[in-house]
Amino acid sequence: MNDRVEALWAAESIRPELRINTAVVEKMLVAFIADEVTKVGFGKIVVGLSGGIDSAVSYYLAAKALGPENTHAVLMPYRTSSQASLDDAMACVDDCHTPHVVVDISDQVDAYYAQAVVPAGRDDADDRLRRGNKMARERMTILYDFSQHLNALVLGTSNKTELLLGYGTLHGDMASALNPLGDLYKTQIRQLAAHLGVPQPILDKPPTADLFVGQTDESQLGYPYTAIDAVLIELIDHRRPAEHLVAVGHDEALVQRVSRLVGRTQFKRRLPVIAKLSERTIDRDFRYSRDWGY
Repeated sequence: MNDRVEALWAAESIRPELRINTAVVEKMLVAFIADEVTKVGFGKIVVGLSGGIDSAVSYYLAAKALGPENTHAVLMPYRTSSQASLDDAMACVDDCHTPHVVVDISDQVDAYYAQAVVPAGRDDADDRLRRGNKMARERMTILYDFSQHLNALVLGTSNKTELLLGYGTLHGDMASALNPLGDLYKTQIRQLAAHLGVPQPILDKPPTADLFVGQTDESQLGYPYTAIDAVLIELIDHRRPAEHLVAVGHDEALVQRVSRLVGRTQFKRRLPVIAKLSERTIDRDFRYSRDWGY
């Protein structure tokens, strides 16, 4: 086991059930990316590189799967984005030696909110949330534009914790053609990042979507990821009821909050519901995989 991974286990008191064999996971995900991209006729990946740990892990895996020359990084800062995040993203590019471009999204986001017909936020929190979602969706339109230009697929960066809690933007950071991270909890992503050699500053800094100055994921969620993931793996993977988790010592308020979020955000984890009128309705009666052949 990688020394960095073992140090992470000890420093963050990661529970045994959340520990992963990082070498095996790397091999599986590199093969997944290579297979899913090439079997549909593509050879390249485009990924939004934010300077955060999730996008860094996806990026490193893609470079291993398809080669640096076929992994295109797009860095998309907003005017209030942290310079440290941009620096960390560039450290990944310098390490992997892939093509990259920096696209500042400030003008296009600000131009929208400058229009008189666009309503002002109800309060500062509403304004920050709306702008954060707008930034996430603007970034995704840029990635898909580059994917068309490069004849590449967009690589996802959402982890299992975020997907289960609904901590992401529909048609924004949650959108992609394929996602290698969606079955790994945040604490497992951190282990894989350590194994892959992601720059240490990315591992050390508090996780953040960089939506506004001072924003961190854990401050918005209200609990550290280690505690959240310990609850999620029991609720989801082991299918244990909330009452059992409380009985064995998990914080009751945390268990209730996580359970509510998983249930309340189910709509983010499915395709749009289609009204059924025919005998073969897409997403119910007609659900072939994309490589079905016709």
